[in-house]
Amino acid sequence: MSTYRQIHYHIVFSTKNRVPYLEKPHRELLYKYIWGVLKKNRCYLYRIDGTENHIHILIDLHPSVSLANLIKDIKLASSDFIKRENLFPKFTGW
Repeated sequence: MSTYRQIHYHIVFSTKNRVPYLEKPHRELLYKYIWGVLKKNRCYLYRIDGTENHIHILIDLHPSVSLANLIKDIKLASSDFIKRENLFPKFTGW
């Protein structure tokens, strides 16, 4: 007997105070980095996009992964990446 599961989530989070820090030229690098975080957590990315002040992520969440922990991982890792690579100099956080 096999088990079928589908756990899709549309995740949206914004920059601190919704300030437009995420300039278009560097957003693609940020999206690729977030994709790596998702792969590490065994999640399938369907789509990622956003604007200057928020990001949309559509994923299939692996059943062994907690949604809260995944979002925490994405926010912590991407904040560190943004600051380390100086992608968005005025970025202060999510």
